[in-house]
Formats: sequence, structure tokens, C-alpha cells
Amino acid sequence: MSKIAPCLWFAREAEEAANFYVSLFPDSRIDHVQKNVIDTPSGKPDQVLVVSFTLAGQRFMALNGASHVEFNHSISLAVDCADQTEVDRLWNGLADGGKPVACGWITDRYGVSWQIVPTILIKYIADPDKAKAARVMQAMMQMVKLDIAGLEAAYRG
Repeated sequence: MSKIAPCLWFAREAEEAANFYVSLFPDSRIDHVQKNVIDTPSGKPDQVLVVSFTLAGQRFMALNGASHVEFNHSISLAVDCADQTEVDRLWNGLADGGKPVACGWITDRYGVSWQIVPTILIKYIADPDKAKAARVMQAMMQMVKLDIAGLEAAYRG
């Protein structure tokens, strides 16, 4: 079966970004750095062209495309976090040079959008008790970084 690996386009920061990302997530590594073999719009020979890397077991690619292309919120990387410690650690790492947005969304220093989401949130907003789910959604809409204690309090009413 074919495998799908998201490819992130950077002007010249592919290797820097990949190293930053792998520093934040367990089960992450740089798999391969491919350098240009000829002069291309992406760079001179021996400059980084593509970085293949793994984040939390998922394959990714980072491409130095030479020109700056803006990332936007229409594509984001959603991270399922087990607890508040994980939410805080990833949030703080991505916030270094990045910009918090709302409702668990944060844009990192390279412009990539992330959703840092505690696992329990999905359970709470899918609860068959619509009043509980609505309270949790309302609480989440007031948050920037998601706070599990606040979500739990809303769930309990």
C-alpha cells in the first residue's frame, strides 16, 4: 500500500525546521537530508533540497523551495495529547518564536499551524449528553491554549 507523507515547503529553512520539530516530539528523527546535485532554483549544489523526517512515528518531508510560500490555517497538524503536561510542553515549544491563535491552535516560528489538543476533548464534545458537549465547546472557545481542568469543569457542569 502507498504511504502518505506531508511535504512542508520552506524558502531555505527545511533542515532547521525539521530539526526543531524532531526536538519536540518523542519517536522522532531526521531520516535523510538530500542535497542538490546540480544548480537548481532551490539552491546550489550541496545545499539542502529535501529533509525526510519522522515526527511521532509519522513520516514528513521538508522542501527548500527557494521562494517563500505562506502557510495558512487551511492545513494544520493536529497533535493528540495525553495530558496537560504534554499540552504544555508542546505548546511552549511551538510558542518559542511562534504565535498562539485560539482554541488550541498555534502558529510556529515557520508559519505552520498546529492544533495541540488533549485526547479527552474529543470524548467530551462527542458525549451523547448535548448539554455537557455544549458546555465543553463553549469553554474551549474561550481558551487559547487548551486547559484540561477547565474542560473537565465545564463537562461536569
